Amino acid sequence: MSDNSKLVAEKRTDFGKGAARKIRRAGNIPAVMYGHGTEPVHISLPGHDTMMALKQANALLTIVIDGAEQLALAKDVQRDPIKPVIDHVDLVVVRKGEKVTVDVPVHVEGDAAPETVVTLDHNTLQLEVPATDIPENVVVSVEGFEAGTQVLAGAVALPEGATLVTDAEALVVNVTAAISAEALEAELSEAEAEAGIEREESEEAAEAPAEGDAAAAEGEQA
Repeated sequence: MSDNSKLVAEKRTDFGKGAARKIRRAGNIPAVMYGHGTEPVHISLPGHDTMMALKQANALLTIVIDGAEQLALAKDVQRDPIKPVIDHVDLVVVRKGEKVTVDVPVHVEGDAAPETVVTLDHNTLQLEVPATDIPENVVVSVEGFEAGTQVLAGAVALPEGATLVTDAEALVVNVTAAISAEALEAELSEAEAEAGIEREESEEAAEAPAEGDAAAAEGEQA
């Protein structure tokens, strides 16, 4: 994992929606830090630096308050539903040497066999890992996998020091045969028939006269 980001925070004594809006207008982010039996500390974080640091999942942060440093993980990040900004951050205090439980993204690499479809059933795996060594992701290679191949959580290679928390029998990656155009058309027709939907003829087919009608029309003109 990359080095942890250092954020210089300021303690705050004003709370509530009005105070939070004032902090955000100043370009900062309201946050609260707690854990290890300590009293919650309400702080203000630098907006741009915090957003950049939290682009990485499970980012380990060094929070500097009045010159003292404290390691922390983002427990909950509340984002604005419309604007690309962070409204509030909950931080949990961590210590060097302790382990934490985090959701780590699953990254699929490689190319499966031709005419197959690779489906990622679990986007993340829950792992117990050292707080100061959280992996950015876990990698599953599907290179050359044939249709019918399945990768369960217990078969995923984990970084050293990591323990799987997710059920080992959970399906992570599923490789299936790609459906042909003919089979897709058959399935669509069957579904439409079950739903009582009748397909309409194309305008061209509907407007074109039958062969017999065309011949009769030519005979009348003669």
